[in-house]
Amino acid sequence: MKNNSWAIPFAAASAGSPLQGAGYGPLLTEALALHGVKTRAEAEVFLSSGADLLHDPMLMLDMDKAAERIHRAVKNGECTAVFGDYDADGITSTCIMVDYLRSKGLTCIPYIPDRLRDGYGLNKTALRLLRDKGVELLISVDCGISAIEEVDYARSIGMDVIITDHHECRRDGVVPNAVAVIDCKRSGDNYPNKNLAGVGVALKVICACEGDWERVIEHYCDYVAVGTVADVMPLVGENRCLVCKGLDKLNYDPNPGFASLITASGIKPSAEIGAGDIGFRIGPRINAAGRMYQADLARELFMCIDRSRSAALAERLCLLNQERKNVQDSITAQAFEMLEGQSPDAPIVLSCEGWQQGVIGIVASKVAEKFGLPAVMISMDGENGKGSCRSYGDFNLYEALSACSSYLTGFGGHAKAAGLTIKRENVGPFRDAMAKYYKEKNPMRPPSTICDMFICRPSALSVRNVDELKLLEPCGEGNERPLMCMLDLRVDDFSNTNGGHLRLRLSYGSFRIDGIFFNHISTDFNLHHGDYIDLAFNPEINRYMGTTSVQLNVTSLRKHEPLELCREILKGNGGAARAAARYCPERRDFARIWTYFGPDFTLGGSAEEIISQCPCGMAPEKFCICIMAFLETGLLKSPDGGIFHASPAKIEGKADLEGSHIMQTLRAILEIR
Repeated sequence: MKNNSWAIPFAAASAGSPLQGAGYGPLLTEALALHGVKTRAEAEVFLSSGADLLHDPMLMLDMDKAAERIHRAVKNGECTAVFGDYDADGITSTCIMVDYLRSKGLTCIPYIPDRLRDGYGLNKTALRLLRDKGVELLISVDCGISAIEEVDYARSIGMDVIITDHHECRRDGVVPNAVAVIDCKRSGDNYPNKNLAGVGVALKVICACEGDWERVIEHYCDYVAVGTVADVMPLVGENRCLVCKGLDKLNYDPNPGFASLITASGIKPSAEIGAGDIGFRIGPRINAAGRMYQADLARELFMCIDRSRSAALAERLCLLNQERKNVQDSITAQAFEMLEGQSPDAPIVLSCEGWQQGVIGIVASKVAEKFGLPAVMISMDGENGKGSCRSYGDFNLYEALSACSSYLTGFGGHAKAAGLTIKRENVGPFRDAMAKYYKEKNPMRPPSTICDMFICRPSALSVRNVDELKLLEPCGEGNERPLMCMLDLRVDDFSNTNGGHLRLRLSYGSFRIDGIFFNHISTDFNLHHGDYIDLAFNPEINRYMGTTSVQLNVTSLRKHEPLELCREILKGNGGAARAAARYCPERRDFARIWTYFGPDFTLGGSAEEIISQCPCGMAPEKFCICIMAFLETGLLKSPDGGIFHASPAKIEGKADLEGSHIMQTLRAILEIR
């Protein structure tokens, strides 16, 4: 299982930031500093979502060729096809390209492959079928960058192909021999934004064909927002601009398909739709269609202009999503049962006959999260298997699969997520090869919880300061909502809701605040009244019965663990003083410890050992501050001058404990507060 260590940034990223005196609140200032933003000018650029962030589509390699070929198809009235992918990005890409080509008077056939029958990407059977229907020009969206043989086959049967994609190119740099290959990740491509979603690339092709960017973007920005967020693309720069425009449209002028899905997803009419709603409500329902082999259902929904028909389609999509959850839960239970009693230390590779290919990627994510390791789930069908892979930490899956590719019949994807095909006989050797590669790379296993901001002054969690964080929206990949943490909060009260959530009433000295931990209950943590806990959370504004307050949306909880802060204190980390100020000792604390030491006392050789030597009833953090003051004033000494293995020493005169560096730092912080 993964460890339960937390990474806590005791030092403030915004220390010395000019923003502190420029009208920005402490939470927003710290959040901006995490992105390297420290001046008002930088903040204005980072928080901008204006049209100045948009780039010229003609900067993309081959864009001129693509536009010329589409113009020729329109002029000649050619039959066209759009070949997409079965996820939310691919479906939205397909919708906008088909809609555009039809608006130009072309007969356009949408083709989204069946996940089970066709697999991912272009395939010869589908190409032959489309050519038999009279297709002269095929445009791929969100796929095709590695389809070397398939494009050659299309050419051989008299069909031109334009590739538009955003996935990684082959390592050897070879791209399909198409009329045009549009992918901003191509070597030699000068487009500034390398993180467009597939729907973003499709949008740029339409912009290049039309020339009127503003009108095109206004027309399709809702599709682009959904595809970009659902595909977890970074929400900065140009993507931020496109998603902001799309969210505005989803809130104020959604097309019938999106409007019906928003309603069916349970989003309240009065609520403002944000990126989180796309990521956790809208996107999963679209993806469910592809996972359950009915991607055309979602495509039909988003191209539907009849409101009653779109409402029925949206309800069917939600039912599919529930079915997907049931299948997913069943496979997850099987996977955990297969791993029961094991303590894996290398990528987890599991295989089973007949696993639903559409959901094993989600299960792989759950396995990776639980064990803190990359995970590969393989669905076997006779002698062949199809797998979905998810990374953990900074382990690059794409490079790992490349290194182990001799055991695979095919693979593709990103550093964080990938897919593969494999022969049954190679599953075991592939597992061994992945384990060997992983151990050679020896990637760092990240802490179970990585916090962005340490809250040392609870008063910072005011309604005004928390509300100001809205300026960061839309939050998502590359612009994540900062995860905050507080240590040593007292549990004054708690209750479990009927929906299986944990409500908390907490205090920190005289400060009081409520929190909620979704999908967890008190027995998950053996929680009792009066316990002291550490929390990782996102603060949010709670409006209820005319009252506005701050509530903590908890993401991680543990019984108070002093080890992280004690380690920093014992290292002499000045940034830890912000967190340690509440443990600032008094003279009687020093006297108690010195008496407790005795003449033959020796401190342990690690932070853990030193904590275990803390006098009963004293906070370990306070104990560590005291012994560091003793060390600084010469009352303790060790062979190497550090705190470990230190023992009492005799000095001439009286030690000035208040004059020690650590005590002066703590007193200064307390004065500021």
